[in-house]
Amino acid sequence: MTSLVNEMVSNVVESVLKEILKKTTGKGTTRRRKRQTRSATSGRFVRKTARSKAKGAKPARKQVSRRRSASNRSSQRAH
Repeated sequence: MTSLVNEMVSNVVESVLKEILKKTTGKGTTRRRKRQTRSATSGRFVRKTARSKAKGAKPARKQVSRRRSASNRSSQRAH
């Protein structure tokens, strides 16, 4: 009877460990996506052709505001 309980408990523990290990792997950084160019006339996204790639005109980047930490804000207020 005790061997049966021991076996059940060990099986449950094993499966839980496998599940945890499966979830922790493969968490890398997210890849940044390039912004798509839009057509000046229709406003739709434009497919990249060999000619447009050679030109190299890139669309404007979105501005990313820099976040300030709480300590930086408080030190600015003090001066």
